[in-house]
Amino acid sequence: MTPLAREVRPGPRPRHVLNEHGIVEAVPADWSLLPPGDAALSRRIKQDGPSLTIIELKGRKRFSRGIWAPTARLALLRTVLARERADPSYLKKLQSSRKRRETIEENYTEDFQEAVHQYLNFHPTQQTAATALAQLITEHATPVGSGTVARTQRIPLEARAAAATIAWLRHQTTSYDHLAIPREKGRRREVRRLLAQRSVQLLARYRSGEAIDLAQCPLHRALLPWMATRTLG
Repeated sequence: MTPLAREVRPGPRPRHVLNEHGIVEAVPADWSLLPPGDAALSRRIKQDGPSLTIIELKGRKRFSRGIWAPTARLALLRTVLARERADPSYLKKLQSSRKRRETIEENYTEDFQEAVHQYLNFHPTQQTAATALAQLITEHATPVGSGTVARTQRIPLEARAAAATIAWLRHQTTSYDHLAIPREKGRRREVRRLLAQRSVQLLARYRSGEAIDLAQCPLHRALLPWMATRTLG
């Protein structure tokens, strides 16, 4: 990306953006919007010269709303890229790259599930529950683009596994999703901290090997659909 490739926010009216200083800025008349979706063309546009990438923020998540760039340059790069994509060697390279990414993702999924299983550290009598829980957390947390903690590279794998486990338990074994939390600074964080403590206590019971009243256990209830599919299979 060149220094001329800038990141902006959606503007208050068509063909306007909010620039880096929060000031409304008009898009040049000879520029066109490249919609999101073509990653290769988007990369080239940002590397080739001036552009405005529209990023919408929703909480901690970022969503691309397209890239404004000179119309003539967009047309030229589209033509060049289309010519390259028509070359059989490009397709071969693309397939090889896709296979490599799939292998990387498969390996990461396996490593992540094993890390979750190790974090759970359930008693030998609870290994079925451990297997089910590790698989469900992995299926939820690892898909590319999921935006979960499992996709971050900022913390070690073990920490990602622990955080993903607590997050899954918060949504599946507590009433968090239905709570009416006051819009006060720090309140949601406090609620999540308290629920995390409950989740840790729940895990401790499964780690200790103590007798668990399954009829009253929220984790058991959350795992029942997984258990049912294995029984039917």
